[in-house]
Amino acid sequence: MNNLNDLKVWNKAVELSVQIYSLTTHFPEIEKFGLINQMRRASVSIASNIAEGAGRNSKKEFKQFLAISHGSSYELLTQLEISFKLKFCSEDEFLHLKNKIIEIQKMNFALQQKLITKD
Repeated sequence: MNNLNDLKVWNKAVELSVQIYSLTTHFPEIEKFGLINQMRRASVSIASNIAEGAGRNSKKEFKQFLAISHGSSYELLTQLEISFKLKFCSEDEFLHLKNKIIEIQKMNFALQQKLITKD
């Protein structure tokens, strides 16, 4: 079992989720059950799956949940892109969050590779 506070990728994913919640508060009300809901769920899924995997009993299970988290990060990246194209966020907000997502993706992938080499 891993200590979540020691996992930098989890900390960054939690912070990303907070930023996504903040960003989506400014989206049109009509998107409440569309992009707002999807983006919030995807961002929470990134951190939650890292946490669930860290709490599992094997490296194999941890890697599986990291892979799910990685998939959620691609969902969020797509939703962010759509939000930007719909002009729901500024270019600065878009680029800032896109870079955070890419950073988390790289960290997640590196952690998966580290777990593979430790088998």
